[in-house]
Amino acid sequence: MKVEKWNLGVLLCLSLVALGTCPLRPRAAAFAATAARTADDAKRCAYTFLIPQQQITGPICASITGPQADEERVTRMDISVLRDVLSKQRREIETLQLVADVDGNLVNEMKLLRKESRNMNSRVTQLYMQLLHEIIRKRDNSLELAQLEARVLNVTSEMLRLASRYKELEMRFASLAATVNNQSVLISALEERCGRAYSRHEPPAVPPLVQVVPESIPVAAGRFTNEIQRDHSNRAFPRGSRMEVPPTTDPLGVPLPPQGTLTSDGPFRDCFSVRQAGHSNSGMYLLKAEGSDKLIQAWCEHGLDNGGWTVFQRRKDGSVNFFRNWENYKKGFGNIDGEYWLGLENIYSLAKQGDYRLLVELEDWVGKKIYAEYSSFRLEEESDSFRLRLGSYQGNAGDSLTSHNGKPFTTLDRDKDSFTGNCAHFHKGGWWYNACGQTNLNGVWYSGGVYRSKFQDGIFWAEYGGGFYSLKSVRMMIRPID
Repeated sequence: MKVEKWNLGVLLCLSLVALGTCPLRPRAAAFAATAARTADDAKRCAYTFLIPQQQITGPICASITGPQADEERVTRMDISVLRDVLSKQRREIETLQLVADVDGNLVNEMKLLRKESRNMNSRVTQLYMQLLHEIIRKRDNSLELAQLEARVLNVTSEMLRLASRYKELEMRFASLAATVNNQSVLISALEERCGRAYSRHEPPAVPPLVQVVPESIPVAAGRFTNEIQRDHSNRAFPRGSRMEVPPTTDPLGVPLPPQGTLTSDGPFRDCFSVRQAGHSNSGMYLLKAEGSDKLIQAWCEHGLDNGGWTVFQRRKDGSVNFFRNWENYKKGFGNIDGEYWLGLENIYSLAKQGDYRLLVELEDWVGKKIYAEYSSFRLEEESDSFRLRLGSYQGNAGDSLTSHNGKPFTTLDRDKDSFTGNCAHFHKGGWWYNACGQTNLNGVWYSGGVYRSKFQDGIFWAEYGGGFYSLKSVRMMIRPID
């Protein structure tokens, strides 16, 4: 039944091909053409077709031109062969993939090895540099050790030399001590002879010592000294001489102009007028008191209590001898930028211009500064020996000057004090002595504070340190009362 249906289909397709309405594929068209030729030939002869039994899902066209070559037919064998080839190629590809994976791992390992090699090279270089640095450091340490050994040897030799020197000094000290002992014996003998000589006559008058002795002496080291400072040439000043040394420089280090003034202005009435004129630098200025034709060079202090202070006495280093005669104390002496005395005439001329107050600034040897201020200050005329007139006291130094108030000025050659002898002779200076008094700011400048002396001839302020404590620096200055 199926064969009949298939034959009927073939005949129907052939009839459609004859009519030209059967859409055949190239292969089906050829088969149909062959079938048509076969139909034409059927009229002449008969053929028998053997067709495999298979399910046909579409039309079958027969070619009338006869059978074609099977060059383009794909058989099961071809497919099997192709599958074998594909399987072989797949196996080869898998093998190549494995090989590629192995080679990739080797490449990665090689890259890691190269990186580690570079790191190792860098580390080796770093270790080499560290080793080189350690070698250099050890060599430097060796050099430093050699230098240190040389220094130790030098210090040792220096210590041996100093020890030898110390022994020599000990021997010299022993010799000097023996000399001092001999001199002490000689001095005792001389004192005994002098005592026997004075026993026949009335003993000389000796000024009484000051009664004020502070509980604590302001000294840094508990040592005694009687070192008397001289000028830089180490020469003692002859009695009654006057130093004519020009001023050097300002204490602040500013070079001073010619004629010892800091300005071309002036002359001024006093240092307070200098301050009012707008000058605020401390230094030397030219002054001229009212009613006087004499020009005065004086130091003006503008860094203390709003300035305007005229300094008429200053002690600070012992470079000037204050054991002077009347004429020197009258005219003045010393260096304006160092130790000096302005002169009794000049002080009198300046103080009589108005109401002035006095400031005494004192400094001990531990650097402490104290002061004593008096509400008024003036001097009498020379005919009254420049007698001192003071007002009331205030300050922190203690009042050691009021006991000298109303006393005339005394020098070695003009004795005006209340003592039977000459206070200037015993105290080595000129001052408004009483008998002889509680202060001696024009005395001998002793280094170190506490000093040894038969008489109290240092720069002392009895209320501060007592009579045997010589102050380091002193300034006396005046200014108009505000």
